[in-house]
Amino acid sequence: MVQPIYSLLIGLGVAVITIFAFLPFFTLGEDTVMFMSVSLDVILLLVLIATLFATSKSIFDEIEDRTMLTLMSKPLHKWEVLVGKYLGIILAALVAVVLLGAVLCMATYSRIPGDYLIRPSLDDRELAQLFSLRQSAIVGLIPNLIMIWLAISVLAAVGVALSTRFSLVVNLPVVIFVYVAGNLTRFLYPLTGEGAVLQGRSVVVKGLATVIRLFLPYLEAFDLKAPTIHNSIAIGQYAKDPGAMQLSVIGEYLGVSALYAAAFVTFALSVGMLMFQTRELGGAEG
Repeated sequence: MVQPIYSLLIGLGVAVITIFAFLPFFTLGEDTVMFMSVSLDVILLLVLIATLFATSKSIFDEIEDRTMLTLMSKPLHKWEVLVGKYLGIILAALVAVVLLGAVLCMATYSRIPGDYLIRPSLDDRELAQLFSLRQSAIVGLIPNLIMIWLAISVLAAVGVALSTRFSLVVNLPVVIFVYVAGNLTRFLYPLTGEGAVLQGRSVVVKGLATVIRLFLPYLEAFDLKAPTIHNSIAIGQYAKDPGAMQLSVIGEYLGVSALYAAAFVTFALSVGMLMFQTRELGGAEG
């Protein structure tokens, strides 16, 4: 957190979200929705960049500088060092997501009256509508911010695992590739479904697609924008709306996504631990 790039990216995120809060999006009544969606992407991008720089240098640089030898002279196990580095990085990412998320919530709260043409009057009906819109928007943002942190935690585990062997020059492009590929795994379902072979796809293609899906993170599991940002939530004036998303469903989805994130993080750190166990701690000279 004391690294300059961390503060720089947080400040950049605050500036971008604040500027976006005053810009029209010309969406014919959906400006707030577009603002929240774009701002969530900004938060993910900036926090991910800060996290990747931290993970790429977390262990490799200490090995090269021989400070890892001093650290391991203490009564510590290598798995404790690896897990400790990882937890510190994702907690720093959590702080960044909370800070930028708070700015986004305040900007959304202040933007809603203008986007929905609600007059700041004392009319009870308009005040109730304004309160309901603000409540639905803020409640929709919170699970998305949690999902952003879970996605970043998954990618951070990959970065920490790679940092046991590779420098920033190799680590950063690989994790970026994993991020891009993880967003594309959603399109592999037609190749891995039960009818894939019947549809003319070979067993080899299906097997290859299955292996790719097993070892790459399925990042669509952390995307909640469609049911929470682009759809109303069943609270306030939308409580009886049959098309609104129920809070219980959102909670269940968050739980399943958290379990998936924990499973993938465990897998990635286990691979990193295997590489770390056989790594010489004396740096480039061995």
